[in-house]
Amino acid sequence: MTLLDTDLDDVPAPQGQLSLKLLASRQDTNVYGDISGGWLVNQMDQAAELAAGREAGGRTATVAIEAMDFLSPVRVGSVISVYTQLQEVGHSSMTIDVEVWVRAPHERHVDERQKVTEARFVMVALDDNGRIRAVHG
Repeated sequence: MTLLDTDLDDVPAPQGQLSLKLLASRQDTNVYGDISGGWLVNQMDQAAELAAGREAGGRTATVAIEAMDFLSPVRVGSVISVYTQLQEVGHSSMTIDVEVWVRAPHERHVDERQKVTEARFVMVALDDNGRIRAVHG
């Protein structure tokens, strides 16, 4: 069966906007040689901050990470793509879903990728003094 033979609705795809794309390198590994979960969380946090900053028009901060799931390990050399999707905007906070998709090294098909982690980030807008402010204001 080829991709052309499958129903496109059955093929998983990233949700949201591509916010970061980078290469997983050896310096980002844990003691077992896989990419560290902490490094992935850092990339997700940066992507969420970019998305929140666009919506808030300025400085933001992470106040919570909810419902994080690690689905599979990431190998060195994988191309990491981090997608963000704004879910909710409150007075001073924003909820952003973040997904990490990878294409493993030496993968023959560029479109062959898999989701390796996902989480929901809660961000707040900040003023120049670091105080919480209205998102749109």
